Amino acid sequence: MAPSRGPTPTPRRLHKTLGNSKGPVHVARYAKGTAKYVLSGGQDRVVRLWNPELGTEIKSYSAHGYEVLSITVAHDNSRFASSGGDRQVFLWDVMTGQTIRRIPGHMGKIFAVEFNEDASVLASGSYDSTVRLWDLKSQNRQPIQVLEEARDSVQAIHIGRSYITTGSVDGYVRTYDLRMGELRTDFFGSPVTAVVPSQDNQTYLATTIDGHIRLMDMSTGKMLNDFTGHASSSYRIRACFGHAEASVVCGDEEGKVWAWDLVDAAPLQPNPPPKVHEKVVTWIEYHPIEAAELITASADGTVKVWRG
Repeated sequence: MAPSRGPTPTPRRLHKTLGNSKGPVHVARYAKGTAKYVLSGGQDRVVRLWNPELGTEIKSYSAHGYEVLSITVAHDNSRFASSGGDRQVFLWDVMTGQTIRRIPGHMGKIFAVEFNEDASVLASGSYDSTVRLWDLKSQNRQPIQVLEEARDSVQAIHIGRSYITTGSVDGYVRTYDLRMGELRTDFFGSPVTAVVPSQDNQTYLATTIDGHIRLMDMSTGKMLNDFTGHASSSYRIRACFGHAEASVVCGDEEGKVWAWDLVDAAPLQPNPPPKVHEKVVTWIEYHPIEAAELITASADGTVKVWRG
């Protein structure tokens, strides 16, 4: 590897505002691969497909009867799944705009839905405190596994090749090693709203509503760094890694987008950052390839595309 020159500057030039949503936007996800498209969902019950380069809405997906809280995109971009207040997961065909399948089973709203690597398995996490795993290749309507360890709402899920990591309002991040049949728990003492592993699966970022984002060692549970300064006390927000995982970025409840150096946890300039959304920044996602692009979603009804 080339010697590090520190993190890439955080993209802060507004490129496009994706603004057709009525009410808060809860989630915005890049498509896979070259990530030329963005999917968003929120209170208006519609999932929207955008071209972030042009700032145009390409398609809308309407079937939800309640707010959309989570979206996950399949590896080949042919399908996506969404969930929210409906207590069932919706599996969609991107091209036709139709639901392929609706998966009931949860007793409360579904905050998190996530595909595995090849989109053969889907995990859903709910207000009912359970995570349910669904085999999408089977017609069986029953989950293949139910994880019932959480004592409160499950807010975040990540599926790795051999593990599942979950974050809950009960203050725990739980990592289930599916090969070994083992469970590891990390206790944070405050509701966990997001869990984002690094690409090598050695560490993860845990966002909690006590104003902390912590970088954790996934195998030992040791805290490696603690990122603070952002306003976070009551809403679900999400931190993620910046480009090349050299930084951490997170939106806050005051509409600001913060960035920190991964190594020394120092806030990057400008500190404090300017307010760029009118309300809480509910979601942030860095472009998987481009060094100078990220997206933010907000309760102000917009998704914004930022470039360097």
